[in-house]
Amino acid sequence: MSLPTSMKAVVIVGSGGPDVLSLTDLPVPQPKAGEVLIKVAAAGVNRPDVLQRQGNYPPPKGHSELPGLEVSGVIAALGEGAGQFAVGDPVMALVPGGGYAEFVAVSELCCIRKPEAISFVEAAAIPETFFTVWHNVFDRGHLKAREKFLVHGGTSGIGVTAIQLAKAFGATVFTTAGSDEKCEAARALGADVAINYRSEDFAQVIKNETAGKGVDVILDMVGGDYIEKNIRSLGDDGRLVNIAFQKGSTATVDFIRVMLKRLTLTGSTLRIRTSEVKGEIARSIEEHALPLIVSGKIKIPIDSTYPLAQASEAHARMESSAHIGKIVLTVA
Repeated sequence: MSLPTSMKAVVIVGSGGPDVLSLTDLPVPQPKAGEVLIKVAAAGVNRPDVLQRQGNYPPPKGHSELPGLEVSGVIAALGEGAGQFAVGDPVMALVPGGGYAEFVAVSELCCIRKPEAISFVEAAAIPETFFTVWHNVFDRGHLKAREKFLVHGGTSGIGVTAIQLAKAFGATVFTTAGSDEKCEAARALGADVAINYRSEDFAQVIKNETAGKGVDVILDMVGGDYIEKNIRSLGDDGRLVNIAFQKGSTATVDFIRVMLKRLTLTGSTLRIRTSEVKGEIARSIEEHALPLIVSGKIKIPIDSTYPLAQASEAHARMESSAHIGKIVLTVA
């Protein structure tokens, strides 16, 4: 594959609103040892991209400062020692940054071969949410069949993934969403109970629906006053997993509930983890989740697509919170 020396990429000029995203020309990155260069077809848009644009989520040291944490495309070049893929292979990948561009370099460990059954747009919407949900719900939260699971933000990218994966593996699924329309969409994806948090107290609904026993696992990206409500909503030996804090990372909590119910409070962020750790998650997704996607049992809901040059419009859409499912930038 003949490679250009320059590429179109979206940069963050300063920090602020969507208008600080700007399309410019940059050199094509060179893959290092163990890396592959991907000619990007599509890139997923995620909440961490918005936080980075606002100046609240810097990229890991030594990695690209361009936004974009997940891509799909074809292998354009191989770094020294990379041998899992060949030039021309279609892949999807979790990247630590740099996804909003025509080319991105990433460890081959973080790549998954794209099945023919899914489009490049769908493939670009998979890595960030599936890596995050699998690792936090199943590896850290230890969700098992016949347990009760709550995920907040049921129609976000994380939400639509968590609902479907938890349901596919036999859990009873609770979720919250911000409108009746979104609650209906969550139920269509498999949620057993969808709670409109604008008109209902989710902790009280869960108490009523579970006869006071609570749920076993909660995946939360809200934080703030949700933290105490989450603890109240967990049953004995329950597990709370935090992956973000849209309402703040501090809360006043009576830890007697944690002690009496033997709760586990945990959390993680994937972006700073090593390629080896991400590679282990990638292999779990290939084994457990990808067959469900290919068979159609798990859907990849796409809310909207925007050309790379309209990244600012894509961010405005995300910040409106009107989206249901994933927002994707098309690059080719």
